[in-house]
Order: sequence, then structure tokens, then C-alpha cells
Amino acid sequence: MTTSRARTSADAVTRLRVSAAGAVLRKVAGPDPTAARAAVHQAPGPRWFPPDSAIARVHGDASMFVGGIRALLLQSLHPRAMAAVAAHSGYRGDPWGRLQRTATYLAQTTFGPVEQAEQAVAVVRSVHRRVVGVSEEGEPYAASDPDLLAWVHLAEVDSFLLAHQRYGRRPLDDAGCGAYVAQTAQVGERLGAQDLPRTVVELHTALGAYRPQLRGTRPAREAAEFLHHETPLPAVARPFFEALWGAAVALLPVWARPELGLPVLRRPEGVAARAGGLAMTHAIRWALDAADPGGPPGEEHRGGPTA
Repeated sequence: MTTSRARTSADAVTRLRVSAAGAVLRKVAGPDPTAARAAVHQAPGPRWFPPDSAIARVHGDASMFVGGIRALLLQSLHPRAMAAVAAHSGYRGDPWGRLQRTATYLAQTTFGPVEQAEQAVAVVRSVHRRVVGVSEEGEPYAASDPDLLAWVHLAEVDSFLLAHQRYGRRPLDDAGCGAYVAQTAQVGERLGAQDLPRTVVELHTALGAYRPQLRGTRPAREAAEFLHHETPLPAVARPFFEALWGAAVALLPVWARPELGLPVLRRPEGVAARAGGLAMTHAIRWALDAADPGGPPGEEHRGGPTA
């Protein structure tokens, strides 16, 4: 009897995990996440990066949920980059679609076969060529501008790495952090950015060089408000999103928060945000561990886009 109850309880937990994993993956990968993941992970052919690489470790971890929010907030502080997003991305009308396109691009360039990764880069470059305009402040922008591409890349890499080191299942050592910066630079330069950093020190130096250009414009503050309060979520999911949001905001530079109309967290609030981030990334990881993405069917891997 006891064994039967234990088995029933274990089955219920397994069903809960599979259900939770499906709910998360449908938001990130679309209505058929199993097929979407198989199309990347199980497609034949050599890869840019081996499965044990630093970039695969970071981009395959639940900490990306925190890093992604932080990246969006940080990127919005570049007025010309934010102007392009506000005018062309359609984030208000289709926020989940935008997330799914970004997640698919990251998956294809990190885990997909070379041909798939190259096609993903080509598609994004084609889209960027059509994104041109003038900001509210009269500054012209073009999404293909290497300077803007570099900013978006730097903000993403810094955010993903910082979130992984804080909330990842297996944080990287110093060599791994450097490898992650170097590997992501190979992809970023394929996209059109130039002379991207290859080390953590170079990454921080490059970010600092952008500081005089960064400020909280009206579109940036509106984007932060939308992301926090208007992202379409069922009521039951809102507290979980709040935990991810708090963890992401806590990882922003102190100067960035008031620029976006966000509170400057005091120590007790920062501790609570970190605890919430740890709890949520553990919960997401627990759910997603039930959804095995599979792996490439044994072909030899390449050592990056420049190989």
C-alpha cells in the first residue's frame, strides 16, 4: 500500500514537471516546443560549438530567463537602439512572438548545425538592413550599424554571463567566462558587429566606453513599464514573473535603475530579490529537466564560426 501511494505520488510529480515544462517552453519556443527543440538539437551536421562549450552551458541554463530581462532593460538605455526597437520590433503587439524569435536565433546559433546557424544569421542581417529611421531626438539609426550591433551584443553577453554566474546551475570558472565572451564574439561578428571583446576585461572596458551615450529616454521607460506591468500573463504566473523581474533589476548597474524609472534597491530588498531569483531559476530548472531536448546525432563539432 505504501509503495503504491509512493508510486502514485511520484507519477503526480512527474506529470506536474512535464506540464510545467510544456507551459514554459510554449512561451519560449512556440506552440510545439518538442518539434522546435528537435529541429535544432537533433538536426544532423557539425556545429559551431561543442555541447560542453561555455556558450552552450550558459545559453542552455534557466538563468537565461533573468539574463534576458536584464539584457532588454540595459539595451534600452541606448537611445538609437531603443528608437529602432520602439519603431520596428512590434514588442507591444506580439511580445511572445518576439521572445520566440530571439530564443530560436540563440538556439540555432548555439546548438544548431552550421548550415542552420548561418541561415539564422543571414535572416537577421536581412531584417536589420530594413530597420532604419530617426529617433524622437532627431538622431538617425540603422539596425545594421556596427556600433549599435556591438552595443546590443555587449549588453546581452554581459547580462547572460552575469545572470549565469549568479543563478546558473554550474557557474563558470575564470577560463570559462573568458571562453564564453570569445565564443559569443564569433557569432556577433558574423552578424555584423566589429572588433568585439574576447576577454571579460575587454568586455567591461567596451561596456564602459558606451556609458556617455546611455540614458533613459521616454521610449526606454515605456518599454520597461510595459515589460513589467503589461506583458500578457495569466494571473497565476504573475508572482513568478515578479521574482524573475526583481532578480533582473537587482543585476542592473545602480546608475541604470533611476534612468528607467526603477527603484534603487537597498540591501534588504536586494537580498530578497536574489532569494527570489534563486527560487525561480531552481523551479524553472526543475521543470525543464523533465523535457530532454536530445542532442545532435553524433557528428563531429566545429570549434566556432571562424573554424
